[in-house]
Amino acid sequence: MLRKFMLFFAVSLFVFTFGLANLAKAEQVVKVGVDTTFPPFEMEKNGKVVGFDVDLVNAIAKVEGFKVEWHTMDFQGLIPALQTGTIQMAVAGMTITPQRAQVVYFSKPYYHSGQSILVKKDSNIKDLADLKGKTVATKLGTTADIMLSKMKDIKVERFTNIDDAYNQLQNGGAQAVVFDNPVNINYASTHKNVHTVGKLLTGEDYGIAISKQDPKLLEKVNAGLEKIIKNSEYLKIYRKYFGNDDAGLITK
Repeated sequence: MLRKFMLFFAVSLFVFTFGLANLAKAEQVVKVGVDTTFPPFEMEKNGKVVGFDVDLVNAIAKVEGFKVEWHTMDFQGLIPALQTGTIQMAVAGMTITPQRAQVVYFSKPYYHSGQSILVKKDSNIKDLADLKGKTVATKLGTTADIMLSKMKDIKVERFTNIDDAYNQLQNGGAQAVVFDNPVNINYASTHKNVHTVGKLLTGEDYGIAISKQDPKLLEKVNAGLEKIIKNSEYLKIYRKYFGNDDAGLITK
């Protein structure tokens, strides 16, 4: 009887240990929120989420050994979703700001950016001062929106999708779009009747937002970002989307 019990105990212990080993090997699945209306950082093509940010997170996940589960949502919903635990990470060309950093963690910067002015080529708008008395379109809740909200004598039209802001410019409802420079440049590359004017209005860094409930995930993301910068995978992804324009490049 004792021999049978010992055999049963040994088998049970083996099964339990084997189960723990398999559990340890199982990859962590991270829920990542993304706004797919921010090309070339995030887009949706043929029902699939693609873009610079997407490739970047996938590369980090690969070197750090976790899987990504993408969740599409409006930009404004990303930080609330992190706070409620609906997602664990958000990537959406999100500028690192002191206000946002109070409620979420941010990774080290992965892209240098800034706000620029996009106008039609026949416009007489040349710089920020020329926006006085004009209607300016932008995306709701972004740093461009926050900046414009502090300016007097400018009528601001806000849209949840940046494409709607560009359409407002094209149909004459707005005289300019103020938004993230790389997105403005991306739009201008396929719409030859518009261009950016003046200097960048701000200097900003994009970071990956992470729930304050998951500091270990922050450590993984920062470690992964460092690894792909060192092994040149970051540079490969950057060149894929931005070519030889080094304005946004992070080197360390």
